[in-house]
Amino acid sequence: MLVRQKAGRDPQPSAAALDSQSVKTTEEAGVETSGYDSGKQVKGRKRHVLVDTLGLLLKVIVLSASVQDRDGAHMLFSQVRGVLTRLQKVWADAAYAGPQLGDWVKAKCHWILEIVKRTDDMKGFVVLPKRWVAERALSWLGRNRRLSKDYERLPESSEAFIYIASIRLMTKRLAHA
Repeated sequence: MLVRQKAGRDPQPSAAALDSQSVKTTEEAGVETSGYDSGKQVKGRKRHVLVDTLGLLLKVIVLSASVQDRDGAHMLFSQVRGVLTRLQKVWADAAYAGPQLGDWVKAKCHWILEIVKRTDDMKGFVVLPKRWVAERALSWLGRNRRLSKDYERLPESSEAFIYIASIRLMTKRLAHA
C-alpha cells in the first residue's frame, strides 16, 4: 500500500493482471506437489500470480504444474476476493478463458475477468496490452536466483520465497525516489 501511495495511486488497486509460470522442480520437491504441464512441457510446479497495474505482487499461489490455469485462478481468487475490496477488473491470457471462470468471477468476486488474446495475424513475440504487466512482474521475480527453479519441498515455502523477492523489490522502490 505504501509503494502504491508513493506512486500517487490509491492504496487498493482497482485493476490487476493474472498469469502463471511453470517452473522445473528439483528431486527435493514432493512428488504429490509436482506435476506435468503438457502445454509448456515442464515437469514441476506452476506459480499463479496476481499483480496490480504497477506490477506489485498481490497474491501468489504455487500448485502442481498439472493444475489447469483456470483451476489455479479459481483457488487464487477464492483467497483474495474478500481482501481486494476495490478491485473491479482482472486481465488474463487465453489460458483463463471459458465461461465457467468468467461467470464465477462475476458472481462471487464482483469483478470483470477480461481475456486479452493474441490475434491470428500476430507472429513471434508481441507485447499485449495490460497482460504484459504480469509477465514483467514474473520477469522481475526471475532475477532472483532462488526462483530460477523451484528448489523447495513444499509449495508454501516456494510462495514464501516469492513474497520475499517481492518485498525486496518494494523496499527498493520505497528507498529510492
